[in-house]
Amino acid sequence: MIEKPPKQKQDDGTFSLMVKLQFEGTLKNIQDEYLYWDKIKYKIKDNKPEEFWNAIKLYRMIKSNTVTFGKYNFRYMITDYMQRALHQFDMHIGGTLGSNTGIAETDKTKFILSSITEEAISSSQMEGANTTRKKAKEMIQQEQKPKNRSEQMIMNNFITMKHIVQYKNEEITPEKILYIHQLISNKTLDNSEDEGKFRDNDEVYVVNHVNSEVVHTPPPSSELDELITDLCNFFNHESENFIHPIIKGCIIHFMTGWIHPFTDGNGRTARALFYWYMLKNGYWMTEYLSISRIIKDTKNQYEKAYLYTEIDDNDLSYFLTYHIQTMEKAYDALKEYISRKQKEVFQAARFMKIPFVNERMAQVLKIVNDDPERILHIKEIEKRFLVSNFTARTDLKMLVELGFLEIIQVNKKKQAFIKSGKFEEILKQQKL
Repeated sequence: MIEKPPKQKQDDGTFSLMVKLQFEGTLKNIQDEYLYWDKIKYKIKDNKPEEFWNAIKLYRMIKSNTVTFGKYNFRYMITDYMQRALHQFDMHIGGTLGSNTGIAETDKTKFILSSITEEAISSSQMEGANTTRKKAKEMIQQEQKPKNRSEQMIMNNFITMKHIVQYKNEEITPEKILYIHQLISNKTLDNSEDEGKFRDNDEVYVVNHVNSEVVHTPPPSSELDELITDLCNFFNHESENFIHPIIKGCIIHFMTGWIHPFTDGNGRTARALFYWYMLKNGYWMTEYLSISRIIKDTKNQYEKAYLYTEIDDNDLSYFLTYHIQTMEKAYDALKEYISRKQKEVFQAARFMKIPFVNERMAQVLKIVNDDPERILHIKEIEKRFLVSNFTARTDLKMLVELGFLEIIQVNKKKQAFIKSGKFEEILKQQKL
C-alpha cells in the first residue's frame, strides 16, 4: 500500500544540503505538513530524490525526541505548525477562566450532551456501525433499546463517553482500560468472552480489506503486560523531559492502536483514552469536540498516519501532525455549530411572542416548523432541554391545547406528538 522510503545514508554532502535547504526555506513547508517520501520525492529540483530525503531525515533526527514503550523506541519532533496550533489550543480549549466560544453557562450541559452523542455515533460508524445519524440520535435521545449490532456499538460509545466525563480526574490502570473496553464492546464482539479482556494470542492483525494485505502486526501478546504498564505510567505521570499534554494525548491515542491489546474495539478504546487524558489535564472543552467525526471523514489520512509512522522508523510526527489538524477542524466545526444554535435560538424568539409559550416551547415550535414530518417524544424533550418528565410532558400538552401539536397514540401507554394541521393558521392569527 505504502511505498517504503530509501534506506537512509549519510555522506559528506548530506549535512551541507540540509543547511542549504533550511536556509532557503525549503524545509519549512515540508516539515509543517510533515510530508512522507511518497510526496517529498516529487518536490526535487536540483538534487536526486534520495539525497534530498537523506537531508530531511538528518534534520528530523537532529530535532527529534524519543519515548519508549517496552522495548520499542518512538521518536517525534515538534514543528513550527505544531507549536502554533498548541498555543491556540491552550488559549481556547484549556484553562480554568472560561472561554470565548460564546456558550452560555445554562447551555453548557446541553452542548456537552450533543457533542458526546456526535462522538459516539462517529466513532462507531468508523468501525462499521451502519445506521443513519438521525436514527442514532433518536435512539439516544429517546433512550430506546438498541435493535442491532450497529445501534449497540453507538449506545456503547455513548455510555463510555459519559463514564469518562464522570471519572475524568482519575488515573488510568490496566483494570480501568479493560473496563473501558468492556463498556465499548458490550454485545458487539463475535465472542463475548473477549469483552474487557486483553488478547492472549498473536492471531490479531490489521488488514487492508481491499486486498487482504496485512498492514500492521501488533506486538506479541507476551509483551502486553509491560506495554500496558508503560502506557499507564505515561498517562499518569510527568515525563522526565516535558511533553506538551496534547502531544501526550495524541501519543496515547497512537500507542493504544499500535499495541492493539484487544481482539476488536482497539480504535474506539484508543479514542476514548485520548478524551480521558485531555479532560484529566484540564482541556475541558474537549467535551464539546467530536474528534471522531473529523477522523471518519478523513479515514484514509488517519490510516496513512499510522502506516507512515511505522514504516518510517516509528516517527510519530506523521500521526501527531494529522491528529492536531483534526483537532483544529473539530474546533472550527464546534464554532460553526455554536453559531448555528445561537441563530436557532434567535429565530425561535419570535414564537415566544405567543401567549403562554416559554423558551423551550418556542424551540419546539421552531423544530416542527422547520421539519413538518417530525415526531416528538417526551423522552426526547427531556434530553434536549434537560428537564424532568413532568416538565416535558407539560410543555407538549400546552402546545396541544394551544393547537400547535396533535397527539398520536403509539401504544396503550406511550404517546407521540406531531405538527397540527392548524399550525399555519394559528401562526397567521398570531401575526407571526
